Amino acid sequence: MTVEERILELLIGPQHPASGHMRLVAKIDGDIVVELRPNIGYVHRSVEKLAEVKKYLHIIPLVERPSLADTTANNLAYVMALEKLLGIEAPPRAQYLRTLLAEINRIHSHLYGLGIHGVMIGSSTAYMWCFGDREPFIEIAQELTGARLTYSYIIPGGVRRDLPQGFEDRVEKVLRYLENRMKDYFDIYFNNPVTRARLEGVGVLTKEDAIKLGVTGPNLRASGVPYDVRKIEPYAAYPELDFEVVTREEGDALARVFVRIGEIQESMKIIRQVLKNIPEGPIFHEKYVKMVPPKLREYMKETGEVKFPGTFANLRVPAGEAISRVEGGRGEVVFYLISDGKSLSPYRMRMVTPSFRNVILFEHLTKGHRVADIPAIYGSLDYFPPEADR
Repeated sequence: MTVEERILELLIGPQHPASGHMRLVAKIDGDIVVELRPNIGYVHRSVEKLAEVKKYLHIIPLVERPSLADTTANNLAYVMALEKLLGIEAPPRAQYLRTLLAEINRIHSHLYGLGIHGVMIGSSTAYMWCFGDREPFIEIAQELTGARLTYSYIIPGGVRRDLPQGFEDRVEKVLRYLENRMKDYFDIYFNNPVTRARLEGVGVLTKEDAIKLGVTGPNLRASGVPYDVRKIEPYAAYPELDFEVVTREEGDALARVFVRIGEIQESMKIIRQVLKNIPEGPIFHEKYVKMVPPKLREYMKETGEVKFPGTFANLRVPAGEAISRVEGGRGEVVFYLISDGKSLSPYRMRMVTPSFRNVILFEHLTKGHRVADIPAIYGSLDYFPPEADR
């Protein structure tokens, strides 16, 4: 039998279970992967093109949709680019509130990814635990913003709401709950011999390849590269906060899991610092507060919630171009905006998401592994197909 006769083509997806709205085209020799190519595009959002006909403020909910479990990163990166064009900065209290939501979101995004990974390798317990323990973080995010996942909380010049009364105590209760749960996770799942057998030494990404391929986020840091936008190019309240960039040296599927666990722990540390050190003051830029009629301004002062007059939606943005980047749960998020100074919509908007940059790893990491290792590698990447399709 020739080599060509031995090679079979295996199509995985594009149905949702385990493939996540994408198709993987594998060539296999027995159960050994010879080649695997991801075929994306099944859930294309057309966000960049739609932005050209949407008003600047109306684009905020649009950019959140592709990366559903990690919406704050896209919201923040877009608004930061817009603020550069407008020549404004959010006041210090608003910067702390932005950071607070970003870290709450990072935790429940990581739990989402870890839960999906668990069920991919056959652990329904990990799936149910992660999704159950993610819920308290979604609830405190909802209390802060008014929404469970797509917050649209960060706006040009600030944020939409201040801290609810007694919020700090409720957050501390949630943090302590997850800290106590972590031991159970290690006992039942992370240190489970079956989990380690499925992940240890599987899908190894070397430090050199991670850099060469342009990989980002926890997948990069699990290969020993301490690159995190929050440290490299600090934004929001991060310059004033103390936290570590979590790295591992192994570069395998298990290392990618442990980096996310470490980042959850660091995020809890950041949240406590934010709530302890948040400065007093306004949550919205004074330039736009002046646009608000006196009665509405009084309502905002009493309730701590930002309400806009209809004219705010018709933001006139000076001509120019701006770029911004933030560290989302899955990695670096980049936004590039061009304004012609005439339209109420961007002339061009470009968003580069971490899943789009990490999709190359499907082909790079699976070669030579067994078919059963594909979901183990896939889940370790925390890849989200709609985020890549944008």
